[in-house]
Amino acid sequence: MISESPRSRNPAGHAGLLENLLALVSALVEFFESRFALLAQESKVAAVQLLILVGCLILALALCMMGYIFLITGAVVGVAHLAGVSWPWIALGAAAVHFIIAMVLLLVAYSRITKPLFRATLAELKKDREWLKNLDATNQSTS
Repeated sequence: MISESPRSRNPAGHAGLLENLLALVSALVEFFESRFALLAQESKVAAVQLLILVGCLILALALCMMGYIFLITGAVVGVAHLAGVSWPWIALGAAAVHFIIAMVLLLVAYSRITKPLFRATLAELKKDREWLKNLDATNQSTS
């Protein structure tokens, strides 16, 4: 039994170079996986937000075109019938309603544009930068 040598242990508890490299690669992979998962989640939200924006802009343009048609039709018929027939005023009212709806849709689109995209990803990257700055400052102060 005495002839068996005891296993060599590192008294400081440090792993070897290979284990440290594997741990580093594992930590980096885990870090990038978490960031890409966050990016994927926020990109889905951004896609929905952009689809709503495009839909509102297309609808607003269509309603403006319809409003313009009603406006021109109402003006032409109104001038042609100076006798005061009521249907041109209905056409002008319809044009006004279309323009009001178009303005509401443009305001909705504007409110969607002002919201920042990828808010959580940017906040997480900002935390990472702060952590790296603090880590660098603590390393310099201990040196």
